[in-house]
Amino acid sequence: MGEIVGAAVVSHVPPIVMPEDLRRQLNEGKDFSLVAGLHRLRAECLDRLAPDTIVVFDTHWFTTVEHVITSHERRTGKFTSDELPRGMSQVPYDMPGDPDLARSIESLASGRSDTWVLASDDPYLPTHYPTINLLEFLQRDEKWISTGVCQTATPEDFLLYGTLIAQAIEESDRRVVLLASGGLSHRFWPLREFADHESASLENIRTPEAREADQKVIRWWENGDHRQVIEFQSEYKGHAPEGLFGHYLMMVGALGGSDCSAVGRRYSDYESAAGTGQVHMWFEKPSDGWIGQNQE
Repeated sequence: MGEIVGAAVVSHVPPIVMPEDLRRQLNEGKDFSLVAGLHRLRAECLDRLAPDTIVVFDTHWFTTVEHVITSHERRTGKFTSDELPRGMSQVPYDMPGDPDLARSIESLASGRSDTWVLASDDPYLPTHYPTINLLEFLQRDEKWISTGVCQTATPEDFLLYGTLIAQAIEESDRRVVLLASGGLSHRFWPLREFADHESASLENIRTPEAREADQKVIRWWENGDHRQVIEFQSEYKGHAPEGLFGHYLMMVGALGGSDCSAVGRRYSDYESAAGTGQVHMWFEKPSDGWIGQNQE
């Protein structure tokens, strides 16, 4: 029987893959804590847990009529970002896949009238930097699969998809880590003001209200109160959380949804990236399970 052995919300922002001297130029002489945080996450969590497969919830991959998950035997090539080709250009990648797990997730949705899932091994299916930017920090010899954010989905749809992912993992023999690759509030500064707001300072979060909302979410995570985060979504939507906050909602759906009791541990400071809110938050599997014995 397979299991989810750990999960995290992780930032993928472009500065993390820039040379250190450029990062420090952007950040008033200091490095972004997000960089060291990813190295720590690998050393302290992934190396210890030795997962067979990593599932990435990728907030730059938008789908429309169904959830889509990669089912390639291997994805390899070079990545250039159409959004930021100056900073992410011809980056080589090589990711062994887990087609059996992907097809198992697809099969669980087959015949349902409330959700739709496609496992795709199309060799021309694009990759996106919320997956690619994590590789140099976190990849070893695991299998990596990515799934997109369905832009027509509701929070309930994301949570349901997460439960199907969890069921497929349980029916497998895999030890799996889930990575929700995306940020918190996600509004940028206008182009003519952009260069004045590139440091990690919280003064650069796009609005004070967005900063306050992000900090509420972080506090709830650190208290293991996922119910509050889920119930906050209608209000949080006003601060444009990245990817409809689908990366987190799919992840927590796989961990038990509102009943999840996993306490978050920060692996970075809460930082700004060009006005958006960013943090790495690790969720260790509780000794009594993701939802806790008292809630089962």
